[in-house]
Amino acid sequence: MERLLKIMARLRSPEGCPWDRQQTHESLRPYVIEEAYEVVEAIDGGSSAKVAEELGDLLLQVVFHAQIASELGEFTFSDVVETICEKLVRRHPHIFGDVDAKDADQVLHNWERIKQEERQSETGKPSSILDAVPKYLPALMYANKIQEKAARVGFDWPSANEAAAKVWEEVGELKEAMAGADRERIEDELGDLLFAVVNVARLLKVDPEGALRHAGAKFAARFKFIETRADEVGTALEDMTLEEMDEVWNEAKHSGL
Repeated sequence: MERLLKIMARLRSPEGCPWDRQQTHESLRPYVIEEAYEVVEAIDGGSSAKVAEELGDLLLQVVFHAQIASELGEFTFSDVVETICEKLVRRHPHIFGDVDAKDADQVLHNWERIKQEERQSETGKPSSILDAVPKYLPALMYANKIQEKAARVGFDWPSANEAAAKVWEEVGELKEAMAGADRERIEDELGDLLFAVVNVARLLKVDPEGALRHAGAKFAARFKFIETRADEVGTALEDMTLEEMDEVWNEAKHSGL
């Protein structure tokens, strides 16, 4: 860790790397998100070596921001580490204090209560349990997060089947909006439908982000199969009929793609 901090300090020094020297907290924002997603991709890939590499890239972003902050007199890497250590102890009173937690659900409930107390202490005003959910998350992930937060205080469907009934209801409302050709209502009802689907996924303990990502990858694999088949017979995709493409799509599906 000490070596990494020294390398970063040198890269940011007057004799360091021109690119590294011109970076700011704001300019590095996209890289934090990008590196986090690459960690997820590495985990999904199943290679521990790749996970270690990508975690290093993500750690670099933390060190980079800490170095910039240190130069500005804002905080240091030690402050970052100390802050998370204090937070972990504070939010695990069942380990470091005298609070009982019989299961993981109780731990999460206590965690949310402590976070809310922290925010209220900082602002001096009552806070919502949803305030801690970053609004810049991808929409699907944001929907899942705010549903999880609400569920921890009992605002939830009793079962996935009952949540699914809401999906069928939203489908009907979307059909009505489409029949009326009201663009604003169509967007509103489509959003409600997606939100309802996320609810079902959450109650079935299926990660909606992962499920949609898997569906996207499956679509891409089957579409590439169509491209390959078109190339084999010397036909441009634009010259194939929808029926012909659909036939090859089904072939790809039956082949296991």
